[in-house]
Formats: sequence, C-alpha cells, structure tokens
Amino acid sequence: MPTPIPPGPGQESVWDYPRPPRLEDSARRIRVMFNGEVIADSCRTKRVLETSHPPVYYLPPEDVQMAYFRPTPKATFCEWKGLAAYYTIVVGDRRVEHGAWYYPEPTAPFREMAHYIAVYPGSMEACYVDDEQVQAQPGDFYGGWITSDIMGPFKGGLDTWGW
Repeated sequence: MPTPIPPGPGQESVWDYPRPPRLEDSARRIRVMFNGEVIADSCRTKRVLETSHPPVYYLPPEDVQMAYFRPTPKATFCEWKGLAAYYTIVVGDRRVEHGAWYYPEPTAPFREMAHYIAVYPGSMEACYVDDEQVQAQPGDFYGGWITSDIMGPFKGGLDTWGW
C-alpha cells in the first residue's frame, strides 16, 4: 500500500476520497482544448471523487461543442456508475478514438451526471481547472485530472492495479 502525501492548506488528498466514489458539483471553470479549438468550457461541472484517483470532471452537454463529438459503439461497465458510452473527438484533421465518455443512464447515486461528458486529459491538447493546466492521471484506463491542489500518489501507473 502506498504512503499518502499529506495535503497542505487548500489541498486535497485522493486518499481521503471515498470508496464507493462520490459525485459532487463543482463551480470551478473547466476548459478543454483540442487541435486549437476550445471544445468544452463550463463552470457547471460535476466531479467524481474516488480513493486513490484524482477527480474526473464531467461537463454538461450544453457546454460542450457537440459537433466535434461522434458516438461510437464502444461501451464499458463501471461497478459504481453503470454502463458508459463513448465519443470519438474530431476537430479538423485530428481525431481521438473513444476520447470521451458519458453515462446515459447511471446508477441512482450518480443520476445527476446523466449525459454529462468526461474526456481523457492526456489525449487532449490541454485541459484546465480554472487557469491551471492539468496533468493526466497515469495509465490509459482512468481519466483523472491532476492539479497542484490534489495530492497522491495516484492509481493508474505501473504496479498500482491492486491499490
């Protein structure tokens, strides 16, 4: 088991996040850039907090440039949130297959995030929380957003699967 990094004033530790995860509203400004375009910009997001994971931000579809998002047949299942559907993001000559996901009919505790969209920050040109550019959670399975106010260590890298 890893040793949590103690949070300082104004910081959060992912080791204080719950399991099962919790959904909460966020008023922080979330922006997503891809191929020179702002493809999402919102101050009305929701974030999912889960032990050992940086937050994943979900944006309301009204604040996403849906013309760049194309549904795919891919689906995955989360034991907490239910069945996820995916989008491929296409802006100009660049695309990210399955770069975004959402829950059309999430489980009861996550019902408020139905159709809200999350992106993998590591696949985007840049993602921001307020004016801070985020670092992507390690690995290609999770979509967490790491900022200076979130302390780890974080699940997702090599040798962390059993955390």
